[in-house]
Amino acid sequence: MKETENKTGKARMELVVSMTVFGTLAVFVRGIPLPSGELALYRAVLAALLILVYFLAGKTRIQVSLLKKELAVLLLSGAAMGLNWILLFEAYRYTTVSAATLSYYAAPVIVTMLCPVFFHENLTKKQVLCFVMSTAGVVLIIGIRNLTGGGKDLVGILLGLGAAVFYAAVILLNKLIKGVSGIQRTFLQFLAAIAVLIPYVACTGGFHLAELSGAGWGSLLIVGLFHTGVTYCLYFSALKELRGQEAAILSYIDPAVAVVISVLVLGEGITGLQVIGGILIIGFAVWNEV
Repeated sequence: MKETENKTGKARMELVVSMTVFGTLAVFVRGIPLPSGELALYRAVLAALLILVYFLAGKTRIQVSLLKKELAVLLLSGAAMGLNWILLFEAYRYTTVSAATLSYYAAPVIVTMLCPVFFHENLTKKQVLCFVMSTAGVVLIIGIRNLTGGGKDLVGILLGLGAAVFYAAVILLNKLIKGVSGIQRTFLQFLAAIAVLIPYVACTGGFHLAELSGAGWGSLLIVGLFHTGVTYCLYFSALKELRGQEAAILSYIDPAVAVVISVLVLGEGITGLQVIGGILIIGFAVWNEV
């Protein structure tokens, strides 16, 4: 019993750490003067290399027979992951980190609304209410002025919502993957993302890695190795030991940290209505999980 409690406590701490680290991602992304597609590619490459080293050190084998069965879905989910990163990184360039991140966290509610369509799951009144209130939260984050007048903030928030749609696609596609689980699945999705992003980057501006300064290289290595490779390992290690509900609720540490970073570290403004909008999105998403 005590051993189980220790494992759960350790897993909870791993998830809290990983979500906190995820919340600081935008600070380092803004320090990398690369197009979003190219940045997403290098993030996937560095993370895949680190996880490969982890596999080799632990003598972990990936069953090729299972990979063949799931190949099409893995490719689709990897492509969705790559597009998700591109849109999120672009969102950071157009609007505040808090607005982009809070818009991005509409993804769980999008999943809730799409599951009845794709998996014939029942949609409850509570879930409909959560979707409506989270949507109201997004409207408050955008603001009436941006809705009517446009501008960079609106573009950034729409990019964040686009990233949320592709993140929701990753979650839904993962429900179809039965034979590959945990960190192996993520490693294969990174490889799929790399396969999709290489031609995308080649056709949309090419490669500029040699132009990076020392500070740019440092930020890129932190994003690829630490924010993605190490943190994903912690994340999936924690998921094995925690109930889905607890893991889902703790995942909202990420946007909370991102908002704090946005205001206190980056000095970005946030209005009272945006705070209320963020509370609506996160609050009703958590209630939906409960």
